[in-house]
Amino acid sequence: MMAIPKLVHEYLTLSAERYPHKEALICGDRRLTYADIDRHSDQLADYLIRKGLEKQDRVVVFLDNSIESVISLYGILKAGGIFVILNGTLKAKKLSYIINDAGPKFLITHVSKFKVVHEVFHDRESHHSLIWVGDSSRIDKSLSSISEDWESIFQTRLHDTAVRKPELGETDLAGLIYTSGSTGEPKGVMSAHSNIVAAARSIIQYLDNREDDIILDVLPLSFDYGLYQVIMAFIFGGTVVLEKSFLYPVKILEAIEGEEVTGFPIVPTIAALLLNMQNLNRYTMQSLRYITNTAASLPAKHIQKLRETLPHAQLYSMYGLTECKRVSYLPPDELDKRPSSVGKAIPNCETFIVDDRGNKVGPGEEGELVIKGPNVMRGYWNDPELTAATFRSDNSSEETLLYSGDIFTCDEDGFLYFVRRKDDLIKTKGERVSPKEIETILCDMEGVAEAAVIGVPDDILGQAVKAFIVSSRDSSLTEKKVLRYCTNNLETFMIPKYVRFVETLPKTPNGKIDRKALEKDTSNG
Repeated sequence: MMAIPKLVHEYLTLSAERYPHKEALICGDRRLTYADIDRHSDQLADYLIRKGLEKQDRVVVFLDNSIESVISLYGILKAGGIFVILNGTLKAKKLSYIINDAGPKFLITHVSKFKVVHEVFHDRESHHSLIWVGDSSRIDKSLSSISEDWESIFQTRLHDTAVRKPELGETDLAGLIYTSGSTGEPKGVMSAHSNIVAAARSIIQYLDNREDDIILDVLPLSFDYGLYQVIMAFIFGGTVVLEKSFLYPVKILEAIEGEEVTGFPIVPTIAALLLNMQNLNRYTMQSLRYITNTAASLPAKHIQKLRETLPHAQLYSMYGLTECKRVSYLPPDELDKRPSSVGKAIPNCETFIVDDRGNKVGPGEEGELVIKGPNVMRGYWNDPELTAATFRSDNSSEETLLYSGDIFTCDEDGFLYFVRRKDDLIKTKGERVSPKEIETILCDMEGVAEAAVIGVPDDILGQAVKAFIVSSRDSSLTEKKVLRYCTNNLETFMIPKYVRFVETLPKTPNGKIDRKALEKDTSNG
């Protein structure tokens, strides 16, 4: 038996030793045991090292939720690399930016993404090796000097003379998790092995996870909330039922009952869609032990209805951000007393609220939430200036303080309440969205002279994206044309729910868009 693991992938190996024949991952009609995943990830690690991957090289995983995504995650880590898992719906422009920023040595993707990948790579000198999942016989593999079929990596057994794997420390990076930034470009949060392990173990502790837990994960693995469901389960030896999305709610409910799911992580969008189903009462979901929610607060009416519908399941309201994974949770027995609170700090984490001068504020006073603990990540990849502004030294210790950018209050008992973002970022469908990023795309559209984007309250989405557009002279733009353009150029969660055509955009004295003035516009079209 190995010692207590310190690295993320060591927990997979430990669980494979403890439960080699237990189902670890269920995805569609495929079921893999811990031994299967441990073996396949070893094979991938062996391949990556033999093909030139060195310690702390980056590997981009551009896939939908799948068996291959999970094997890639652990194969990269075992090879000493840094994973960069991206949403499978990513468009070429953002993929190109992240490729340039992360500088990966390998890209693992599916043949269904060929059009996007080709758009990114066709006119550049490639220093990246491509690994194709799926039938690649009909695609052009000339984009890279090394282009490999996924299946061929696993058709041969591990070499008798195993490659020498690099020695890793817990402070070495495990992943870059890209999240929207206020500048409009995504930023890569640097996550060390120690950060990920600390965050995961803390969540496991307050959820009281155990080896017989079966978690249904419908969230993209590019989203840390979805990613950690796998990492956590593989730490405590549970099972993950991995779905591509929540697109077909009935299928999800059938999976909960058929697989006897005990844990169901959701975001407000999922809760709203579930509760709006006419035949929800057909599903008892008696196996559910807990439901977690984060990304945005659940409306009080949704909390009440969820508890009435599933009285046997404990509901955890939580708050977090990619820069530290999780910050707080509200114990289920506090829901009636403080339904709008996101709780107190998770185990081994400390929080406090400060004013603009950095002084701690008292109960009921607004200020920026600051987080301290081993779950605080290492900063932003290739952005020392933003890192220095967000991740600051604590004068009283050697730890790092994370300034969240979120305005909070707390009550007399220390329970936290989210008020608003300090910046303009929109939280919709559980994702942080940069208005500037959407505005840039809109302004590239023929017929658009100016564009401004804000978030507006929405019971289902948390916030909905609302776009204001000033058309060029003689333009024939319509809402339908704008939405079609957005569908082709933006990830799904970034597409505006509302499009409003205006003659001019309000501006501040210094010429910037006056978003506060736009927020007073209550029309939705």
